[in-house]
Amino acid sequence: MNPIWNMARKEFCDGLRNRWLLAISLLFAVLAIGIAWLGAAAAGQLGFTSIPATIASLASLATFLMPLIALLLAYDAIVGEDESGTLLLLLTYPLGRGQILLGKFVGHGLILALATVIGFGCAMLAIALLVDDVELGVLLWAFGRFMLTSTLLGWVFLGLAYGLSSLCAEKSTAAGLALGVWFFFVLVFDLALLALLVVGKGQFNPQGLPWLLLLNPTDVYRLINLSGFDTGTPSIGVMALGTDLDLPPHLLWACLLGWVALPLALAYALFRRRAA
Repeated sequence: MNPIWNMARKEFCDGLRNRWLLAISLLFAVLAIGIAWLGAAAAGQLGFTSIPATIASLASLATFLMPLIALLLAYDAIVGEDESGTLLLLLTYPLGRGQILLGKFVGHGLILALATVIGFGCAMLAIALLVDDVELGVLLWAFGRFMLTSTLLGWVFLGLAYGLSSLCAEKSTAAGLALGVWFFFVLVFDLALLALLVVGKGQFNPQGLPWLLLLNPTDVYRLINLSGFDTGTPSIGVMALGTDLDLPPHLLWACLLGWVALPLALAYALFRRRAA
């Protein structure tokens, strides 16, 4: 474990030196506190509304931000080392490629986890201190689940970023593909599913369509965070399909964990085939 931890510590220190942890934490804190108090402004209300509404709004925000931040954090993890000449040096050390990859994942994962807890934890603390009659148990449970799933979502896209970085020969190519991956999972996938619903006009199996949500980690993430709450408003878009997905919560968690493991395993396979 020492080689893995040394690599993780190096990546974590690089993140501190480059102000990644500070920048992500501040971004999450400002946006989360703003949404907690101004999320219902469109409905003519100001101030904190409810825990379910706040979590739903924060989950929608994190669906866009977490994948993008994770991809930007790690898209050059392998190809950047190769272009700078340090990858060849790393491979001369008594380090396996799996140890290098896992060490980078632990370091980047810690940065994302700490930024998530610090940033969104500030919003939770502000609600606990400033809102009267808030149920602290429900608040801790809801935000704890939200922060844990947000971290896992970020780890999914860290694995995808490592795969792209292992596949590409140039940083610019990896950056372009990373943006493409973000567009696909965050925007294009759900739009394609909606188009399938509209164009199909009932010709597709209605029992099978909700299962397609499991092919997108961002949809699995939203299903976990929206389950167990009565937000008072019906689900719209592809999330309406989630009401027909008869899966217990622990299977949704298992699916999200599977999404963390699968890209990381694929990245390892690509890294092993990459020439130093």
